[in-house]
Amino acid sequence: MYNLLSGLSVIEASSFVASPSAGLYCAQMGAEVIRVDQIGGGPDFRRWPVTASNDSLYWENLNRAKKSVALDLGRPEGRELLQQLVRATGQFITNFPASGFLAHEVLAAERPDLVTVRVMGWADGSPALDYTVNNSVGYPMMTGPGPDPVNHVLPAWDLLSGAYAAFALLAAIQRRSATGEGAEVRIPLSDVAIGTVANLGGIAEMLSTGENRPRLGNTVYGLFGRDFMTRDGARTMIVVVTPRQWSKLVSALGLGEAISQLEARRGVDFATDDGLRFAHRDALFPLFEAAIAARDHAELAAAFDAAGIVHSRYRTMLDAARDPSLVADNPIFGKADNPSGVAYPAAGAFAHVPQLERRPPRPAPRNGEHSEEILTTRLSLSSGEIARLIDAGVVGVA
Repeated sequence: MYNLLSGLSVIEASSFVASPSAGLYCAQMGAEVIRVDQIGGGPDFRRWPVTASNDSLYWENLNRAKKSVALDLGRPEGRELLQQLVRATGQFITNFPASGFLAHEVLAAERPDLVTVRVMGWADGSPALDYTVNNSVGYPMMTGPGPDPVNHVLPAWDLLSGAYAAFALLAAIQRRSATGEGAEVRIPLSDVAIGTVANLGGIAEMLSTGENRPRLGNTVYGLFGRDFMTRDGARTMIVVVTPRQWSKLVSALGLGEAISQLEARRGVDFATDDGLRFAHRDALFPLFEAAIAARDHAELAAAFDAAGIVHSRYRTMLDAARDPSLVADNPIFGKADNPSGVAYPAAGAFAHVPQLERRPPRPAPRNGEHSEEILTTRLSLSSGEIARLIDAGVVGVA
């Protein structure tokens, strides 16, 4: 936690991954992020993984450091309260539909400088999920050995969209500071996905060659990179991205003479050209397979680390969670009083700001935990009016 966004308040009405991620990143940088949920929780409130008591560890961690207001959004009075909170605050993150009671033009009619960031599926407003968008842009047909498509288990487009939404919110606020004008920024997952494909050269490659990229398994396209097996059965990934790393790898494995002979036979020089090393992988890989298979992983890892070679042994997520360098000794993690009651390291801001004190992570809110506080401070409702709303079932409290 840092206080870089101290003084900024944001209303968030969202579910699943992308939109809550945007709010999470803002909260971790010090913004006051106020989630407005249905009483009892939204559609992702019990999403797996869950504890034995059916508390969602997913929801608990995507909503850290936020406040919670619980409303009955199925009733006009509850929807009106959400509208009032958005207008009173001036910044809004959501993945609700672009039309309806949370349409930007409806909200901005009484708050012209409102900034709304809306995460969407497709740009036309039709629904989509990370996994369906990923299929649409072609990555599952490039992943794995084939011929069947392989879905990626990481919701990459959700996470990229969430980060982009947080950036877009701050960009729109900066514009408002300069012009006084509000705006709605729409961020479709489909556009984040296909735009990223384009940024990485994929659209240009496909249309200029007229061909799909071959499926390469664990081989890195365009570089010398692949998984190899050591003598003691450890599978490790090795990737070379600089001439120095190539030289060090060849030296560490004692392959200098063999590589020189191969270069002479094929009339090439692998020293500085990534593409050549990739193009001639048919001859290079067997040399490296044999050299790596002759050594145990611990010995090899020590030699690689000393030489600055990029490598990593394959392991499970449980292995990673138990790795002190990644978790227990990593300053992004800390303790928090989790609503689930489960104790585990909680992640804070990913960024490191050496000039600022890092504050510990904060817990996620309980559904409706801050309803009374926010309705009092943001809408100036009296305690009697709030009590009436609670009794009527319009407002929920923890």
